[in-house]
Amino acid sequence: MSAQAPLDNEAKIRMAMAVLASIVNDTGVPRNIRRAAANALTYLRDLSLSPAVRAANAISALDEVSQDPNMPFHARTKIWQAISILETVRD
Repeated sequence: MSAQAPLDNEAKIRMAMAVLASIVNDTGVPRNIRRAAANALTYLRDLSLSPAVRAANAISALDEVSQDPNMPFHARTKIWQAISILETVRD
């Protein structure tokens, strides 16, 4: 018996969605990066797919912009945080 149960996939996805929503709503982040975060949110909301597929699709969308040289440091950190959370989602 562990003191704390590990987070389930949906909880991880909700955490990542909260991080991505903060990027989408940050007007200091370039539009193309906010758009990629919004696309990732769309993938995560697609309940017709399994949690791991939704996470993989979102990671793919975020990975493309994660190397953008115009991205503010705080946004890059949030993108990496969301990717790290989503990488732990397994079916």
